[in-house]
Amino acid sequence: MAEEKAGRFPDPHEFQVPPELEGWEEMYPSHYLFSKERGEWESNQFWYQDKIHAPEPMPPLDLIFQEAWQISLSQYTTRVFCIPPAQGIAQRMVGPYMYICAIAPPPDEVIGEKAQLFEKRVFYVFEHYNELWDKWLTKFKALGEEMAAIEIPKELPKFVPEDQVLPAPKGYYVSYDILEAFNKLVDQMFKGWQYHFEMLNLTYLAYLMFGDVTRKLFPGISESSIGKMVAGAYVSMFRPEEELCRLSRLASSLPGIGDIIKSDASAEQKIEELKKTTEGMKWIEELDKAKDPWFYVSCGSGWFNYEGSWINKLDIPFSYIKSYIERLEKGETIERSLDEVDKERDKTVAKYRELIKTHDDRKAFNDAYNTVRTIYRYAEDHLFWVEHWFHTIWFDKIRGLGRLLVDNRMLNEVDDIFMFNRYEIPELLTELSTSWALGVDIPVRGDYYKAKVDKRKKILKAASEWNPIPALGVPPEEVAEPFTIMLWGVTTDKVKEWLKGMGEVSAEDISEIKGFASSAGVVEGAARVLKLLKEIVDLKEGEIMVCPTTNPSWAPVFTKIKAAVTDIGGLTSHAGIVCMEYGVPSVTGTGIATSVIKTGDTVKVDGETGVVTIVKRAG
Repeated sequence: MAEEKAGRFPDPHEFQVPPELEGWEEMYPSHYLFSKERGEWESNQFWYQDKIHAPEPMPPLDLIFQEAWQISLSQYTTRVFCIPPAQGIAQRMVGPYMYICAIAPPPDEVIGEKAQLFEKRVFYVFEHYNELWDKWLTKFKALGEEMAAIEIPKELPKFVPEDQVLPAPKGYYVSYDILEAFNKLVDQMFKGWQYHFEMLNLTYLAYLMFGDVTRKLFPGISESSIGKMVAGAYVSMFRPEEELCRLSRLASSLPGIGDIIKSDASAEQKIEELKKTTEGMKWIEELDKAKDPWFYVSCGSGWFNYEGSWINKLDIPFSYIKSYIERLEKGETIERSLDEVDKERDKTVAKYRELIKTHDDRKAFNDAYNTVRTIYRYAEDHLFWVEHWFHTIWFDKIRGLGRLLVDNRMLNEVDDIFMFNRYEIPELLTELSTSWALGVDIPVRGDYYKAKVDKRKKILKAASEWNPIPALGVPPEEVAEPFTIMLWGVTTDKVKEWLKGMGEVSAEDISEIKGFASSAGVVEGAARVLKLLKEIVDLKEGEIMVCPTTNPSWAPVFTKIKAAVTDIGGLTSHAGIVCMEYGVPSVTGTGIATSVIKTGDTVKVDGETGVVTIVKRAG
């Protein structure tokens, strides 16, 4: 490994990954690798690991989502809404981990050109958001339904069916259908992500603008107070959890149904048992109504194929319903208290409005406030439709192609298809189509593809046991790019900690950690450290959740925990937003919480100051 130079991280072109990752470069497209052709530019950028979107080693096909957002996020900033000083965010792979950099502002003359377009385009969206949202949702649902309608051939027939030949030949057959299906899926995924960012950057921009106005009017205002004034939105991302609450209350009201759901049987076994009674069938009918679309929510982030979704891992939502029924039996409220969040918001807004002295200042505050309250819901509203509903459909269709490859001896397991990137899969499908077209007893290179899968799985496993360096290249004197701070939680102080080697932390030596004051409130309680997705089931009522980052599908736990602490994420990260919406105290972007805090430690979370104190270590 290259020696770290003073004030900078290793040069990305000199940095060496562990030897057990040898061959990792073959998994990803060449433009995702650091290269000598772009060497000077790349060496002078500040690259940090994207633990928000890619916290785990990247299966090759799952990179498609990252490819799509790199283009989409960047173009809306640079070419569409023309945010004057902002540029895009570039991505590179180092081992199976993704690193990103926020590109420096363009020359002054370009900023000037963009400024002329910015106000007209951006403020039009702010003023017409509600009608634009209706149009957005209509066209996005249509795209998802178009993807769902793609037919993946279930087999390669011995002979083409008669109705495709007579009375007139169809003209194209299963050999073409396979290739067309994959190409369509790729095209639709990229289009979906073009839609994804249609107004997303503007929601963050509205928050930034509101924050700037409030800080000027009220010097010293806390970030949590700004957050309180924005909180309280009815959004699609919380609807799956609301459906679980509805189903739980219904189960509690129907004789015998709660007992069946509380049993230790699998979800499938519970459904079979429920079918035996009239009350059970009534409950199943309501379950089926909720499934599409609300069970198309990922069990994790929606970014990785192996996470699964509620619709194909029913044991997950059934475990949440079981917990809700048990809480209802204790007389507890299971729904989030929107009324409380609304009251706290209105109280905070009124308090600060009273401090405003002039008409112009009041107008500036009201305009910024009305804008952010109108558009900010988009951040979590569209999230369900893109990263959950749409991605769930995509994964299902890709698995259809995987089954075809398994049935024709080219792969061992259906999910092995995710071990190939989107540029490689057409090769597998073309070879499959060709061997079928050539006739019987035509060999395919199954051993070749299976060996690649085995090698790549070993690399990804080794990568999961490696703690990658947090950053590469030249850090700025001050991290000022707003999205880097607000979404990823990367600040000047955090970069300085990285430079000091703070990645290797001795937990016993630290009793206090700092992050973003993302959701107000001060609580103390027992910590539960969750480093893996599957550990969410271990979380107990009244505990303080400590995790790398939260996933939107975890909404059911937010009515059960006392507070949340994350390693990653700024004020507008999902963790920050969802905690505000559920009125749960939160400190995000600590960088080291999961390394320092242990399950069972008693911790105090101060969502007003962004400080987490370890009060007492577990025995």
